[in-house]
Amino acid sequence: MGWNSWDAYGLTITEPQFRDNVSILAKTLKPFGWQYAVIDEGWFLKNPKDLKSPEKVVYELDAYGRYNPVPERFPSAMIDGKNQGFRALGDYVHAQGLKFGIHIVRGIPRESVSRNMPVANSRFHAQDVADTTDPCPWDPTNWGVRDTPAGQAWYDSLLAQYAGWGVDFIKVDCISDHPYKPTEIRMIHKAILKTGRPIVLSLSPGPTSPGIAQELLPYAQMWRISDDIWDYWKNVRHAPRSLHDQFELAAAWSPYAHAGQWPDADMLPLGYLDPEPGDGEARQTRLTQSEQRMMITLWAIMRSPLIVGANLTRLDEWTVSLLTNRDVLNVNQYAHDQRQVAREGNTVAWTAAGKNGVRYLALFNLNDRDKTISRTYAFYNLPSETYSSRELWSNEDRERSSSINLTLAPHSCVLLELKP
Repeated sequence: MGWNSWDAYGLTITEPQFRDNVSILAKTLKPFGWQYAVIDEGWFLKNPKDLKSPEKVVYELDAYGRYNPVPERFPSAMIDGKNQGFRALGDYVHAQGLKFGIHIVRGIPRESVSRNMPVANSRFHAQDVADTTDPCPWDPTNWGVRDTPAGQAWYDSLLAQYAGWGVDFIKVDCISDHPYKPTEIRMIHKAILKTGRPIVLSLSPGPTSPGIAQELLPYAQMWRISDDIWDYWKNVRHAPRSLHDQFELAAAWSPYAHAGQWPDADMLPLGYLDPEPGDGEARQTRLTQSEQRMMITLWAIMRSPLIVGANLTRLDEWTVSLLTNRDVLNVNQYAHDQRQVAREGNTVAWTAAGKNGVRYLALFNLNDRDKTISRTYAFYNLPSETYSSRELWSNEDRERSSSINLTLAPHSCVLLELKP
């Protein structure tokens, strides 16, 4: 559970903006379990808005060809006249009782290769490392890395740098799909182990194939199950993904969600997405309140990581209520045996198990009109004939019954705690 800068700031976040968001994260959301603060792509770009014109981009590199944060954007990087990276910023995040994360794209900087810079703590240079036939198809910053001792030395140097900054979470892009790069995943995992620091490895982008899940489980703690999701109920284009689209993938991936292994349904594009969102213009989320609640409910019961993308300095009461419902968050954090148990057209049902015989039942109406649901609990393969229930969003108690009878408005849901 945490916050990532991409949905609100895209490539452009600065240290003052990051610190302001971290302060709100610590004060408002940390008491409910939100703990990771992640700087997404672009922290090493001096002119991030020019990334689509690679010939114009200016990078901040250290003496060993590794990216450093740009001091003009992250002034605490400069200590005694030397760029010390995110060390001071990592200390600040930790002082708030939070954990610190960054985003990178797999590979080695193309500029480091053109200058053939040395690889730290090794006999190798950048041209020994790079596979120049293997660029990221959609990002112009890096070349791929060879599966050789030189390639491993590169990733060892990179993760040693990040561990020195106090990084607790690393999101690696262009690695889990289009293209899938299993050798680089393994090299990064090995490099993390060498640091001796517990660093969460999050793989991006999606859609990761369920067919490779067993290959990923030993190496990564999170992996994206879809393309980028944004604040659309439905989207006629292939990408970005919409909330409506996510149900099918969530069902396919739910068996793989266990402690330390989290299929990632992507960030939550809720609240204010401004001033420079990674997609579209600055705005309040396009999702209705019912759709926002549905998103949190699906992410919670499928046990996806919860990474909010809002500009936290502009949190409104509604968004805070979504992110601080302790009962709903407990489903995400502590339930098990989560699964989709029924899909009847655009009516979807999920169950999960809690403590002391408690069960959870989530019912979703994906239709554009009201939907009446009248089913026995047995229909959803729940073990008891009767339950007393409480709806976790409204905190409304319901009498003991053998069935569920209700009408859901369009694009809405309920999340029931059932006690036998």
